[in-house]
Amino acid sequence: MASPFSYHYSRDEAHRPVLMIGLERQRSDGYVWGGTYFSNSFGQPSGYVYVGERLANWSQYPQLFAQWTAGVLYGYKGEFKDKVPLNHGGFSPGAVLSVGWQFTPVYSAQLNVLGNSALMFQVSVDLP
Repeated sequence: MASPFSYHYSRDEAHRPVLMIGLERQRSDGYVWGGTYFSNSFGQPSGYVYVGERLANWSQYPQLFAQWTAGVLYGYKGEFKDKVPLNHGGFSPGAVLSVGWQFTPVYSAQLNVLGNSALMFQVSVDLP
């Protein structure tokens, strides 16, 4: 999975482009786990390890899915430590809600809600 673009809800001179790359494993029952490496909104190297669930077959469009994840976020340090809640030494809880479209059995795209800060566009390639 990778993210080439994120949209911040508010403009801030300190915001930098957010780029992400990661790996995710999905079990046959829909549960997922994974990790990502990204540059946060302030240009700091960051990471997110998580578990969650992909919810499929809930709409009339079988390609449409929703997903939630929760885990540990790392990387908001120094002057930006207060930009995420409950941050202690750069570690904080994280949660991401997503909606996506499975174009083929291999390719999908999703839109991730990053709290009250941004939307992230993500593309994914499923590996065997």
